[in-house]
Amino acid sequence: MEKKTIRDLHRVDIEHFRRQPKMSLTVVLDNVRSLNNIGSIFRTCDAFAVERIMLCGISACPPSPEIHKTALGAEDSVSWEYYADTYSCIEALQHEGYTLCCLEQVKGSIELQDFMPQKGRRYAIVLGHEVDGVSQEIVNQCDVCLEIPQRGTKHSLNVSVSGGIAIWHFFSCLMPL
Repeated sequence: MEKKTIRDLHRVDIEHFRRQPKMSLTVVLDNVRSLNNIGSIFRTCDAFAVERIMLCGISACPPSPEIHKTALGAEDSVSWEYYADTYSCIEALQHEGYTLCCLEQVKGSIELQDFMPQKGRRYAIVLGHEVDGVSQEIVNQCDVCLEIPQRGTKHSLNVSVSGGIAIWHFFSCLMPL
């Protein structure tokens, strides 16, 4: 097998990306502290045409060399907004009619593969702080809590990895190729 070239991949430029249809998913970062994680999430959101990213609390915003290091320019293609606190962001999304999905290990969570997003609905997925996860105040405001099943010895995944898994799940349900 021969590796694909850039031309084989048929990637669009930033202006075309901004105009193309997006997946009805917004990603909310609840106090994500690592700029590398933020950059990785931007890159994943670009790859799967996520509607926008909401950066909340201590989550850093572009422009930033550290975010760019892992985003590789996706911070310029993916729409984003900043909220000083996650609660205000969540309230705004609720007012806009989003179904709020928290990616967190909680009692009564639904395993990610068992949650089937429906076309025509708008979703927001909340990803949390690297150590503390999504704050309990925000967990309490969400409509559903999703959990990635794990069978290893560690109790969690890196936020950018778990975000990527969840975003892929939404993409595979909402925008099948």
